[in-house]
Order: sequence, then structure tokens, then C-alpha cells
Amino acid sequence: MPRFSANLGFLFTERPETDRITAAAAAGFRAVEMHWPYQVPASDMRDALTKAQVTMLGLNTAVGNAAAGDFGLGALPGRESEFEQTVDQALSYGAAIGATAVHCMAGVVSAEDFAAAERTFVSNLKEAADKAAQASIMVLLEPINHRDKPNYFLSRIEQAASIIDQVGRTNVKIMFDCYHTQITQGDLTTRLKTYLDIIGHVQIAAVPSRAEPDEGEVNYRDICSVLDRLGYQGWIGAEYKPRGRTEDGLGWLRALSGNTTPSSSREITA
Repeated sequence: MPRFSANLGFLFTERPETDRITAAAAAGFRAVEMHWPYQVPASDMRDALTKAQVTMLGLNTAVGNAAAGDFGLGALPGRESEFEQTVDQALSYGAAIGATAVHCMAGVVSAEDFAAAERTFVSNLKEAADKAAQASIMVLLEPINHRDKPNYFLSRIEQAASIIDQVGRTNVKIMFDCYHTQITQGDLTTRLKTYLDIIGHVQIAAVPSRAEPDEGEVNYRDICSVLDRLGYQGWIGAEYKPRGRTEDGLGWLRALSGNTTPSSSREITA
């Protein structure tokens, strides 16, 4: 039976961050994840999680200078110390709130810098993974499609697997975002089967709209069935952009959780 977490960077965003946790719990989510919650004091976040009896799965390292085009620093040669600071921030905050994983963002690089970027990312991840292991935190790598984020360093599942092999740390895993992978490569079930052992988290959203996972070209009922058959023990993160109010679009959650009577008007279709 799949277990779903709510990505509070996209869901329940009409509320302040800590209130989103309460709303997610009321909707039936037992776990949440966030992108960059650092503006909220860790003590406030921890209290909200404890009160709602919800687990925080993961958060992202800071992007760097977003105004200058940064979207992560991990693979950027010459900015190793800045990346280390973002890792330290994420691990400190994550440990304080009981998070289980940190997504280390690679960043945007030019094609001519790709080889140097890979060497930098591998080196940076070795240090990040060693620090994360001391806090029993998993490091996640997420391939992101180039349609949404042109020139993002990490875009393919096989590339992430190669990076993990080079890093050589058992706490470094793939965050398998079905939305990004379907756009870039497709063949989701084959890749889930091939890389199951190094998949630490799965995320879902409709393709191509990135709305609720009850429309588009990916049959998430089938994806969940495949994950069950494979024995996947992790969570499935709902990282989508709601068509309207989050609560009004949660029929997919009831449908994919085994309830055949969704509360919204949309059903999951093949």
C-alpha cells in the first residue's frame, strides 16, 4: 500500500508554513516535505510537526543567488565553500526538526563546464554525505528536466546513478521524480525496476501540466502498483501544483490509497 507525503512548497500554500502541516494532517497525510523552510524557526517547525503527529521527510539545500540565476550550488566549480554552507544549514535545520533527508541541489551549468561540474559535484557530495551520515540523514539527488530548468546539471536517472557510484556513500540516493523523468526520458517502470536499490524517494505530478496526478500521460495507479510489487518501502511525495484549492483536488489521494470513492469530481484513469 503506497504512503503519500505532501510537498508543502506546492500544497496548502494559501497558509503560513506551519499551518500547512496542520492542513496536511487533516487531509490524511502522515508525512510532509518542504523546499526551503529556513525562514521559519526550527523550534516552531518542530512544534508544529509534533502537534500534528507528522514526519518531515526532507528539505532542499538553498539555491544560492536566485536573482543571478542560481538553482543550487553543488556542481558549480569555485563555489564549494558556498555549497558547504548550504549543506551545513540544511543538516542543522533538518536535524533540529527530525527530517530524514536533504536534497543537495546541483545547479545550472554550461555544456562546456560539464566535466568540471561533475568532478565538483562528486567531491562535494562525498563531504556532504559524510556529514549527513553523522546525523542519520539521507542525501537525495534529483534529476530535473531541462524544459522547466534549462541547463540544470542533473537531468537523467542514469546520470544520477553514475554520480552515486562515484561518490561511494550508502546514504546517497535518487529522488525519482516521475514528472521530471517522464518529460526527459519516459519508460518510468523500467527505470524504477532498474534503480530501485538506490531510490530513496519518489515524487509524482501530472505530465505535462504538473497538476494533480489524476490527469495526463502517466497512469499513477499503475506506477503505485509497480512500486508495491517491487517492494518499495519509501514514501511517494505529492509535488504538484494544484488546479485550485489543495483540499478540492485530493480525490487522487483517496483513489491511489485504495479508496474507490474519491472526494473530488476527478477519477484516476488509465
